[in-house]
Amino acid sequence: MHKVSDVKIGQDIMKINKKIAADNNAFFNANRITVFNVMGAIGSGKTCLIENAIDRLKDSFSIAVVAGDVVAKFDSDRFAAHGVKVIPVSTGKECHLDAHFIEHAIEGEDMHNIDILFIENVGNLICPSDFDLGEHVKVVVVSVSEGDDIVLKHPVIFKNTDITIVNKIDIAEFVGASAKKMSDDAYTCGCKYVLLTSCKRGDGLKDWNAFIKEQVAGNR
Repeated sequence: MHKVSDVKIGQDIMKINKKIAADNNAFFNANRITVFNVMGAIGSGKTCLIENAIDRLKDSFSIAVVAGDVVAKFDSDRFAAHGVKVIPVSTGKECHLDAHFIEHAIEGEDMHNIDILFIENVGNLICPSDFDLGEHVKVVVVSVSEGDDIVLKHPVIFKNTDITIVNKIDIAEFVGASAKKMSDDAYTCGCKYVLLTSCKRGDGLKDWNAFIKEQVAGNR
């Protein structure tokens, strides 16, 4: 019988990622940039929520966006139309951003006058949960159209999340979902704060932007 060895490749990768994330965070702190890692499934409303924040806050803050996706052009073009600095990051076959992607994204970029950096992560609720980017705030967006059991199906990503946004609440009754259940489930999983929103109708958007302002103030 031959011996099977355990090769701890995954552990080493995570250790390296944490080191790069710490370096990223030190850079952001030195430059007084508050960084939001916005995660969520495809179609949950991440892009719309970031666009809303840009429009409401860009007169008070200098904002930049890292648009991460398998093909980043589409969302990066949307953000650029709002008149802010955009750094597209196409991940190819990768289903998430990691700290190394962010390190290279900001390399050579003039970030010294940026107050807020939104990082739009690749659209899914599994892979991004494992990789710190050096951010200050973890945001997870879910929509009622995903079903009100979506949170309990993906508990890991909500465990250390600073804010969960339950979006598209205006269509909850039409898709047979309970936004309250999703909110309760997020708290059960360990999320610190939950906000119910509708980008289309405007519900909760003032609170979303107030939350961003609070995080920026607390990071200075």
